Amino acid sequence: MTLSELFGGSAGVPADQFPDPALDIPPDPTTTPQSVVLGGGCFWCTEAVFVKLDGVMSVTSGYAGGTAGTADYQSVCSGTTDHAEVIRVRFDSSRISFGQILKVFFAVAHDPTHLNRQGNDIGRQYRSAVFYAGERQRDVAAAYLQQLKDAKVFESPIVTTLEPLEQFFDAEDYHQNFAARNPAQPYVAAVAMPKVRKLEKAFSDRLKKAT
Repeated sequence: MTLSELFGGSAGVPADQFPDPALDIPPDPTTTPQSVVLGGGCFWCTEAVFVKLDGVMSVTSGYAGGTAGTADYQSVCSGTTDHAEVIRVRFDSSRISFGQILKVFFAVAHDPTHLNRQGNDIGRQYRSAVFYAGERQRDVAAAYLQQLKDAKVFESPIVTTLEPLEQFFDAEDYHQNFAARNPAQPYVAAVAMPKVRKLEKAFSDRLKKAT
């Protein structure tokens, strides 16, 4: 498998030319922060991308799609639960919209054409999924998926599922902010950091300012 295949090589449109969602959720200062739960393979990698975005207030690695009794790393990695490894992204909708979060998710954070896998991570726990919280998130996500399909943005079929968010379970403490704390770890260096570099190149105008 080539690096381009590992890191989203099936996209026919460069990340910096991805379309903006035609349908989005307008800013609402009365409901900040908002949050969205996304599954796109190993949560170390998706977290590493979203923590860089301006308007993102926090990113928490965790599990969704299953029950509390098996919401632990060992059980989820076995592939025998209904969970997906996910991140919960809390964001300020006046600075970054739900639709723009989805844009980065599909353009950079993972490959939505891989069924139950990302690169060499194989299993239902690595599925591409948007766990929507309410009808507005579901409608915007469904519309954007159809928009990407109609525009043939990806060369292969998109397999992302839309699933209602029933519960979110925090992952173990050692998973939180993992890439930032372990940049030289082999998996992080090989898989997470190329995604971060892709983000920095394609979405430089949306990054947090250095402090």
